[in-house]
Amino acid sequence: MALIEGEANVAAADPVRISEATFRDYFELLKPRVMSLVIFTAFAGMVVAPGQINPVIGFIAILCIAVGAGASGALNMWYDADIDAVMSRTATRPIPSGRILPGEALAFGITLAGFSVAVLGLAVNTLAAGLLAFTIFFYAVIYTMWLKRWTPQNIVIGGAAGAFPPMIGWAAVTGGVSIESIVLFLIIFLWTPAHFWALALFKMRDYGAVGVPMLPNVAGEKVTKDQILIYAVLTALAGVAPSVLGFASAAYGIAAGLLGAAFIWFSVLCRRMPDGDAKMAPAKKLFAYSIVYLFAVFSCLMVDYYAAAIWSGLNGGF
Repeated sequence: MALIEGEANVAAADPVRISEATFRDYFELLKPRVMSLVIFTAFAGMVVAPGQINPVIGFIAILCIAVGAGASGALNMWYDADIDAVMSRTATRPIPSGRILPGEALAFGITLAGFSVAVLGLAVNTLAAGLLAFTIFFYAVIYTMWLKRWTPQNIVIGGAAGAFPPMIGWAAVTGGVSIESIVLFLIIFLWTPAHFWALALFKMRDYGAVGVPMLPNVAGEKVTKDQILIYAVLTALAGVAPSVLGFASAAYGIAAGLLGAAFIWFSVLCRRMPDGDAKMAPAKKLFAYSIVYLFAVFSCLMVDYYAAAIWSGLNGGF
């Protein structure tokens, strides 16, 4: 009898916890800001790809890519919950704040990943589905579980995960991969280091506190600022490549060139910033502009495509 009463007391003292997560908490788990960039660049890839896609199939493709991106975000937050709890910019996320249980986040991420890949494969094509599956795996496993905590080149290599969406969008329309879609991939791939290292410069203490080997913490601010400038130049060159290769107009090339020149200029200002600058204003401005740059370049690509289509129609091309 005493044993039974003791077990009852233990159970009462340590009850099974029931999650009180809301829809908003689960939506936050998907990293909606990152998802919006994924959706936008994937849509751009679909727009500029040669050929046509049924609007319903196109919507399904974008939805699956968005859900797949959300699955990656959920799996990333599940694995990184320990360091998210320490870093100031992530401490209020659903798992470290206790609003969602780790097991729930894991199950949610795996379910969304499986659903998005399966539907994309059945409704669109297997290549697009395969690329989406690889993207989720690369971000959740290769980047999050391995590269992020192991090497200061984590962002350089891991940036591939964020660069695949326009290639997936292109594959959804064409069923293949081409030099054009690889160029779209390279624009984002080369953009990623400058974007994230700018953030890392003014979040050095956070990354240092959790032992994540971001480049400023490992190699120092000067090396990081030099690398940012190098990648900004490479990004600017990749940005004008569609015009050079002939799948965008000279007008696009001029616009992309100006956007790239501004990206380089903000990187130069960041490079001139004294080491140990408490305000880090140039790095923050570069980080903010880098987001503008990517949205603007892909917007220009789509505007250029539609302008060419309208011009062709006016001249009897349709």
